[in-house]
Amino acid sequence: MKLQNRIELLLKLQEYLEENDEEWQMVKHTASVHNGWFTPLFVDLSVKNIIDEFLLKDKLTKWVNHYYLDDAVVPKNVGIVMAGNIPLVGFHDFLCVFISGHIQTIKLSSKDDILLKHLIKKMYSWEVTTQNYISFASILKGCDAYIATGSNNSARYFDYYFSKYPSIIRKNRTSVAILKGDETTDILEKLSDDIHTFFGLGCRNVTKIFVPEHYDFVPLLQSFNHYKYFADHHKYRNNYDYNLSIQIMNNRFYMTNETTLLVESDALFSPISQLNYGFYDEIDGLLSNLKHKEEIQCIAGIDIPFGKAQCPKLSDYADGIDTMQFLLTL
Repeated sequence: MKLQNRIELLLKLQEYLEENDEEWQMVKHTASVHNGWFTPLFVDLSVKNIIDEFLLKDKLTKWVNHYYLDDAVVPKNVGIVMAGNIPLVGFHDFLCVFISGHIQTIKLSSKDDILLKHLIKKMYSWEVTTQNYISFASILKGCDAYIATGSNNSARYFDYYFSKYPSIIRKNRTSVAILKGDETTDILEKLSDDIHTFFGLGCRNVTKIFVPEHYDFVPLLQSFNHYKYFADHHKYRNNYDYNLSIQIMNNRFYMTNETTLLVESDALFSPISQLNYGFYDEIDGLLSNLKHKEEIQCIAGIDIPFGKAQCPKLSDYADGIDTMQFLLTL
């Protein structure tokens, strides 16, 4: 399959996603039933970002041209271990390997094993030779290289099994935001999206904010009200009730709009339904002394505008590792 054929196939996939026919709607519904965190709203949001940022012809072509791709690549079999924290979170890895011309064997997460499998089968039906490039497996063996995404604990296993091969192994990451204290209501609502989209389960979700001393938290809490409906989601509500009880039992100060907890903490990671915060004196000092930078995916308000944390572009590689460049060195 030539590079141009692969591009055309991806453009056809983009058209299919945009058409949103009954078959695709049923698949998305099945995925939502299978995983309670994959609400129809968030599945559609993930799909929209794939359409708008990954599969539009001009963006896809510009990205491909950046790497001077051609048809001279000697195909290697790349094993991909995909996460399942948010819908279609492994799509970018699939896209990179496919467009590079390499073969891929995908191990899907049990939490997200419906959506991508359906899309790949559609590609099979449009172009039968796609089956030579993409396959699925429950156990990855005999691959030439690996891309694995998981927790810090699973990364140790990935290191053990894949260290002899070229590999990208991703661990836990999260994102933070830096506020100056003069943000408008519109900006705070965009930050609220960065915090709450996908219930905060993504590595690009903001789980901690840094604010100046004497910061007024009331407007921020009010901006969270758009997501008050989370209280009706039983999985989220169970997490909120549990984390609230922890704060009460430990006699700790907290703030809440009855859906999201605000807790002062040194930790970058926060549990579901909770947002950590800390204070700073001046931004330059904060950035230079920021602890555990290796665990931060992006900084809203610095690296990216507020409201764009969960809208990664083709060149926004996880952990800052250029996946395409890695594939081109195989």
